[in-house]
Amino acid sequence: MTERTELEKMLAGELYDASDRELAGMRERARDLCRLLNASPEADGNGRRSLFMSLFGTGGETVNVQPPFFCDYGVHVFLGQKVFFNFNCVILDVCRVTIGDYSMFGPAVQIYTAAHPMEAEARRGREFGRPVTVGSDVWVGGGAILCPGVTVGSRSVIGAGSVVTRDIPEGVFAAGNPCRVIRQVSP
Repeated sequence: MTERTELEKMLAGELYDASDRELAGMRERARDLCRLLNASPEADGNGRRSLFMSLFGTGGETVNVQPPFFCDYGVHVFLGQKVFFNFNCVILDVCRVTIGDYSMFGPAVQIYTAAHPMEAEARRGREFGRPVTVGSDVWVGGGAILCPGVTVGSRSVIGAGSVVTRDIPEGVFAAGNPCRVIRQVSP
């Protein structure tokens, strides 16, 4: 039986070594693509589209990203149709990030799948991740943070500056730190 790679462990949400050579190369590739995106002129729509298609797992054909934008790997980000990211968004995609059609992210939204053990010794050189899922037609307000392992249901709105630490159901307005449901969203 062959030992699993650090990439396989990472994607499975198990403890893994982030200094692994394969993972470091994947992060370097994503950072190079982000650097090119962030330096690209607004008028270079075709060049940006090519970068999106190289960077993301899916959805690069229709995504709209306002640079600067940053991510760890990019290839673990799976976008539906016409997703929008405003300025300064960050995605730490050590695990899968799935975002549904027509979802929008305000400026400085951060999506974290990366996590670390609570015990100090276990943190030394090891981390893990939990996937994040965002449904379709979701609006995440500026400065919000989506923590590892959360799901935001379709048609929900997350208030600006919120810290989402647990799942948010479909069709609600939720806000705060920690984020909590405030009310249903009227159709």
